[in-house]
Amino acid sequence: MNDAATATNLKAPKGASNSEGEPSPAPAPSNGHALYEEALANLQRAQQYAKIDPEALERLKYPTALIEVSIPVRMDNGKLRIFKGYRVRHSDTRGPAKGGIRFHPNVTLDEVKALAFWMTCKCAVVNIPFGGGKGGVEVNPKELSPMELERLSRGYIQAVADFIGPNVDIPAPDVYTNATIMGWMMDEYSKITRQRTPAVITGKPLPLGGSLGRDEATGRGGFYCIEELQRREAWDSSKTTVAIQGFGNAGQHCAALLHGSGYRVVAVSDSSGGIFDAAGLNIPRTIEHKRRTGHLPSEGVKRIDNEELLALEVDLLLPAALENQINRTNAANVRAKVVLELANGPLTDDADTLLFDKGVLVVPDILANAGGVTVSYFEWVQNREGYQWELTRVRERLQAVMSREFNAVYDFAKTHEIDMRTAAYVQALNRIGEAIAAHGTYHYFADQ
Repeated sequence: MNDAATATNLKAPKGASNSEGEPSPAPAPSNGHALYEEALANLQRAQQYAKIDPEALERLKYPTALIEVSIPVRMDNGKLRIFKGYRVRHSDTRGPAKGGIRFHPNVTLDEVKALAFWMTCKCAVVNIPFGGGKGGVEVNPKELSPMELERLSRGYIQAVADFIGPNVDIPAPDVYTNATIMGWMMDEYSKITRQRTPAVITGKPLPLGGSLGRDEATGRGGFYCIEELQRREAWDSSKTTVAIQGFGNAGQHCAALLHGSGYRVVAVSDSSGGIFDAAGLNIPRTIEHKRRTGHLPSEGVKRIDNEELLALEVDLLLPAALENQINRTNAANVRAKVVLELANGPLTDDADTLLFDKGVLVVPDILANAGGVTVSYFEWVQNREGYQWELTRVRERLQAVMSREFNAVYDFAKTHEIDMRTAAYVQALNRIGEAIAAHGTYHYFADQ
């Protein structure tokens, strides 16, 4: 999942999101069932290292609840269209379900199930008191006018209002949804419940209860992981080269932070291709050009395609674009020493194994891009408190979470000589397993 700048033109929203509101371009069509099966495969690899009861593991294979709805929308031309929507709560054992809502023509129920599962694990990895949820509507939002998009957004909430809530399931932006859409949805839910309820949805505009630091959260969270890796591996940032595939919200924020810390970002790309400069790109100028024109600059740089970017000989590669970008056909070409997944699922299972065998360190998505859901949790807390935190407080608390959990996963991986993805899932399984076991499993009842 993915990256492009947040849209202000809702007729053709460009803001998509990888997870919990970080904008990114829409994913290519994928086999949702295969995606869900691959997601569950991570459990099998991690269970041998995890302290989890078999019953708890079995519980995680099945969503707690799911709903499929039809959403009637009166179009501007007077005609009625029916859109299909979904919401999945994978787990609420550790707290309310949490996860985005995506608008995309290729949304399927199986895909939403897989994404909800990932959110369960992601929340557990960074130890925030949420389970996993996800929602989606089968629609191409580029075909809708702003008013049609508002009707659809409000119609979705009307259809799932009994399924969500600030203590039950808390949506957020995802692919092709943004803060404005979340504001409409929060307003509609508040009308239905007849009380203002900002905590029902995160990723909202600031005047409607959004959090400072929310737009930068995924990129900054990834940067904090890199800072810890730099400390552990004793890197010299001025001698460390970086390539970023996907120059949307998350990619831009992380690139700016890396550039400001002395890293040499030599290549970035978006859906139209990439640019390369061995001496290092001027990241502030590149971001400004991208935001002003919608395109990467071409003067004074070499044009490359996305496959060339993935094969560059760099120290650090950040996939921040689509799913399955590094797969069995191109993984052998990756020459980076470290891959940090700012996107969700940019590596296939085959590629993951191949890179580990090559000695490439992969910082997995459920850790590397968890800054988004972490600050979403902060937003929910602020809404419950009725008090907005200062930006410095948001950043300090995000850094504390990301640094603590990165080091826990890194240490476990080193101790057991396993990849960081497996180590992250072990951390998630241990925390989820403890919560499930607290309700009692076979061993507890048999002993009684």
